[in-house]
Amino acid sequence: MCAKQKKPSGREAFEEYYSSLFPERWQKIKEAFVKENTPVEYHIPGAEKSYFLDSASVLAALCLPLDESENILDLCAAPGGKTLVIASRMSSDARLSSNERSPERKHRLATVVSECLPESISSRILVSCSDGATWCRRQTECFDRILLDAPCSSERHVFNDEKYLSQWSLSRIKTVAMEEWALLSSAFRLLTPGGIMVYSTCALCPQENDGMMERLVKKFGKEECTVTFLEAKPELSEIKDFVNDDFKLPPYEKTLYGYQILPDTSGGAGPIYFSIISKQIHN
Repeated sequence: MCAKQKKPSGREAFEEYYSSLFPERWQKIKEAFVKENTPVEYHIPGAEKSYFLDSASVLAALCLPLDESENILDLCAAPGGKTLVIASRMSSDARLSSNERSPERKHRLATVVSECLPESISSRILVSCSDGATWCRRQTECFDRILLDAPCSSERHVFNDEKYLSQWSLSRIKTVAMEEWALLSSAFRLLTPGGIMVYSTCALCPQENDGMMERLVKKFGKEECTVTFLEAKPELSEIKDFVNDDFKLPPYEKTLYGYQILPDTSGGAGPIYFSIISKQIHN
């Protein structure tokens, strides 16, 4: 009886897989990974403290259109940077539910909301601790805007941590993608007809990015429902009062269903993938 073949893992398997995805760019992406990425200082007038985050995260959150939105959800919100970008842009009559399933991370999220937003805005934010993947069992079609920044493979973090790099394998992607799909399908059910959602990750692998969008279309894009992918239209003018005068949004590249910001061409920002999804129910 043949012994079960051990699946490739560790640094060598990591290098082989990602160099196959980015054959001409992988070396430059790795070089960008190890360089320090200067974060953006995001300060909202009246807030106690500033918050520092990746410019790619600012851009992804900025691509969620908030016009005429009243009920907004940030489904996997900790540590809170994207919540702040959304909160600073929402109208005075809109409300934001900022959710995190981990009690420890939820506590950090609540602290960020309290310290980095003025009371006039933080009073309209509900910070909750719930499993986003099962939320749709309690409610459906109740948010007109949703940001889902899903937990992901986070290759930049893996590459810079010898422990995680030594443990890496392709099965990690499969496991993470299962969790992402549970969150995405739940979020889509929570979205109202006519609503818009931004799905984002900091992953490089297509299974977690465009692959999720293909699965979404296959599952929900039937006769009773249309899944439409919208064009990214980030407006720097929406956040000019909260960032430095010299701040510039990083460049982004089009993928089949969304966009990607890669650190080798963005001054170290990212990686970030995001897709803008509109949901329409047919009568």
